[in-house]
Amino acid sequence: MNRRETNETLVNTLKEWDFFFIGKEGYDTEIAEVIGAVHDLDNPNVLSKEIYGIYEFLFEEWIPMEDCPISYKLLLAQYRIRDIPLTFQK
Repeated sequence: MNRRETNETLVNTLKEWDFFFIGKEGYDTEIAEVIGAVHDLDNPNVLSKEIYGIYEFLFEEWIPMEDCPISYKLLLAQYRIRDIPLTFQK
């Protein structure tokens, strides 16, 4: 699967998350930033902090870490698409 198809899968995963209940189409800026972070990071904890920072900055609302397993879902989707063995760093 190429990068465009990978990004489409990641976009759909993020749209389904809809943490602030504003509708699937309300997160274009955040989704673009998060996808960049997914391609740069492979540690789910570091990615979670990056995601929280993106959403908190843009929505000015705090997201509790335990409410968001999205980083694992995004990395898992990316690894499955690229057929990368699953070995997460702690």
